[in-house]
Amino acid sequence: MPETITVPTADGPMGLYDVQPEGSPEAAVLVIQEAFGVNDHIEDVTRRFAAAGYRAVAPHLFHRSGDPHLGYDDIGLVRPHMEALSATGIYADLDASLDYLAATGFPPGRVAAVGFCMGGTVVFHAAVRYHLGAAVTFYGGGVAEGRFGFEPQTAVAAGLVTPWLGLYGDLDRGIPTDDVERLRAAVADASVATEIVRYDDAEHGFHCDARSSYNAGAAADSWQRTLTWLARHLS
Repeated sequence: MPETITVPTADGPMGLYDVQPEGSPEAAVLVIQEAFGVNDHIEDVTRRFAAAGYRAVAPHLFHRSGDPHLGYDDIGLVRPHMEALSATGIYADLDASLDYLAATGFPPGRVAAVGFCMGGTVVFHAAVRYHLGAAVTFYGGGVAEGRFGFEPQTAVAAGLVTPWLGLYGDLDRGIPTDDVERLRAAVADASVATEIVRYDDAEHGFHCDARSSYNAGAAADSWQRTLTWLARHLS
């Protein structure tokens, strides 16, 4: 049954939405939120991973700024929470989440990280820092310009230590296709498996069925690719 528990971090307690699947899962998925927090959609995605057989958790990365529940029409309210994030703080939150999963029987090699929007950015850098089983980025920005104190993804791509899949929409106004192709070239130098998939008719947020940019075809294909990537690298 889904529940939100509290885990300690270097900056105080953090909520962690935790969903246990039926049976005895062999691996876990760390779901990293969009810029709108751990809202109804992210909780739903976390439950979808549990339905696919994974222990799934979603850390509340906005815990330093009040842990708001934001809707997709609240874009003006997002900025202060995004500005409160830092690479140091994000890594502290990932450390706490991974510590929790390890204590429940899932060491890093049995954990996948999947992130959406700003969470996709976080997952890319997690795949450079941690030896996880797998990582998937859905339309994460900061490809050519760093965010949250992270370096540009193209600058650190060769250092990926976790198998990484990137999913992007060609109509995403915040992530130019030229940047995606530069990233494709950069990740080719990594020592782990990498793959980038582009959807020519998809905008930013194409996987989120609560947003006007939802693209059913791209969402279905990217979800299946995600599950296949996790099965391949967590098996």
